Amino acid sequence: MAEKFDVIVVGAGPAGTSCVYTLAKGGANVLLIERGEYPGSKNVMGGVLYRKMLEDIIPDFYKEAPVERQIVEQRYMMLDKESAATFSYKGLEWDQEPFNNFTVLRAKFDQWFADKAVQQGALLLNETVVLECIVENGRVIGVRTDRPDGDVYADVVVLADGVNSLLAKSLGFRKELRPDEAALSVMEVLKLDRTIIEDRFNLEGNQGCTFEIFGDSTKGILGTAWLYTNKDSLNIGVGAMLSGLIQHKIKPYELLDYVKQHPMLRKYIQGSEQQEYLAHLIPEGGFHSMGKIVGDGVLVVGDAAQMVNAIHREGSNLAMTSGVLAAETILSAMQAGNFSEQMLDSYRVNLMNSFVGSDLKKYKDTTHHFEKFPHYFNKYIPMLNKAASQMFTVDGTPKREKQRKIWREIGTAGEKFRIARDLYRAWRVMK
Repeated sequence: MAEKFDVIVVGAGPAGTSCVYTLAKGGANVLLIERGEYPGSKNVMGGVLYRKMLEDIIPDFYKEAPVERQIVEQRYMMLDKESAATFSYKGLEWDQEPFNNFTVLRAKFDQWFADKAVQQGALLLNETVVLECIVENGRVIGVRTDRPDGDVYADVVVLADGVNSLLAKSLGFRKELRPDEAALSVMEVLKLDRTIIEDRFNLEGNQGCTFEIFGDSTKGILGTAWLYTNKDSLNIGVGAMLSGLIQHKIKPYELLDYVKQHPMLRKYIQGSEQQEYLAHLIPEGGFHSMGKIVGDGVLVVGDAAQMVNAIHREGSNLAMTSGVLAAETILSAMQAGNFSEQMLDSYRVNLMNSFVGSDLKKYKDTTHHFEKFPHYFNKYIPMLNKAASQMFTVDGTPKREKQRKIWREIGTAGEKFRIARDLYRAWRVMK
């Protein structure tokens, strides 16, 4: 007779493991299936982990988890070809427990997190591919794997199998991703001595710094680049919309090479040595791309449900929250002995009432707006940098005259009106 669990979770990323940990802690008999050699071997993200969501699951986790550095400074660079307008916040309150966020390396962190779920009583099965969900009378009752006699059954299956969830698509919960609903990111982990990192980024001890880079880093395509500090390595990467990459016929590794060689950035990575090269699809469609996330005997969480806040570059925190809410719903369903879509739909309701749903709704039109109007990046950022250069160049010209010159160079009254209109539109889609 095939093995039966209370719950099967497919995918050992932040969403899946959060779900499994909460379920196992609540007494459920749960199986976590991971296709990689170990959790984290195939998982990629820029590298920032937000504390609050994981601490709600494992209090004081950072005292034992393999985090790299606690972030004390966040920089935002508006990049042009030979200049950058940089805004930053550095706060030493972020250097005090319980901290704000951390950089992590997924290969280390995901293994640790999955081990914590196993300690709670979950069963972890690595190197196993789930081929399809087993459906009987319209209800998901298990999964079919690539192992011999690989059918496994459960009252509920949770799909945490990533942005391009084949399982959710096979159930008809979502359509194939369009190029304007996903970004392709590429990243390198660069080895660099920790003393050099601390000196170069003005850090002490385990303090860390993050760069979010807009404008010329993606050559006008909607997207961002980033540079994050680890203990003895750097994460540098760039992500751009698939639609933009296709339209401009640019390969993502070409963008990464461009960022690494940019005169405003190359000094930060000077002397480093490549350790890893990674690529990953990021769901950018947001609220409009979510599709169905609840069915009879099945829930969808994390990237598989398109839960990414593209504007604030947040994903792992949304994923963890969705995993916990799914687990809490399943535990209630177990008590009631009811695993119907109607019973499990409280997951969707609670998710939409949480910060996850609120933020996804808030920014639901933002990505498509900025992709539709690329001049926010290829026109206004260079304009900002040029104005800053003129104002900060001391050449004997009175400041009032400089201001008038900048105002004239913006263009005609009609062009000024269009800029004001664009700023208003940007405010509208992000308010």
